[in-house]
Amino acid sequence: MEYLDMVMNETLRLYPVGGRLETICKTDVEVNGVLIPKGTVVMVPTFALHKDPECWPEPEEFHPERFSKKNQGSINPYTYLPFGDGPRNCIGMRFALMNMKLALVRVLQNFSFQPCEETQIPLKLRKKGFFQPEKPIILRAVLKEGTTSGVDIKLIMMLCPMTQEVK
Repeated sequence: MEYLDMVMNETLRLYPVGGRLETICKTDVEVNGVLIPKGTVVMVPTFALHKDPECWPEPEEFHPERFSKKNQGSINPYTYLPFGDGPRNCIGMRFALMNMKLALVRVLQNFSFQPCEETQIPLKLRKKGFFQPEKPIILRAVLKEGTTSGVDIKLIMMLCPMTQEVK
C-alpha cells in the first residue's frame, strides 16, 4: 500500500483534480511587500505549483519515490496541494483517494496495459481545455490469466467516457 500511496500522490502532483484553489482573504495582509486587502479573492495555481522546478526536480517526470517516507521531510507542504490544505481542504479527499486506489487495484488485478503505437509518449497536454491530452491515449488491455470475465473492461469504459475503444 505504501508504493500505491506514492503513485497516487505523484499522479495528483502531475494531474491535480483542480488546476487552482481559491480563497477570500479574511484580513489585510502583506506578502513580500505587497498588500492584499481583506475581501480579495486569492488564487493559488496548483497546476503551476506542482510543476515548478524550484520545488520539484524534473517536474514533468513521473517519480513516485518523491513521496517516499525518506523524502517526505524534504517536501514543503505548501507546494503539494491536490486537495487544498487547512481546515477548509476538500471534504471528499479521503473518499476520493480510497476510490482511486480501489479502482486501480481492481483494474490491475484483472488487466495489464500496453500502449499502442498511436499513443503519444511522452504525453503532451492541450494548451486549451482541462488536462486533456493533445492526442488520444490508446491502450491495449490484456486480460490476465485466471480472470474469467471481460465485463470489467466495459465497466471501465463506462466510468471513463474519454477512453477510446479498446483494440
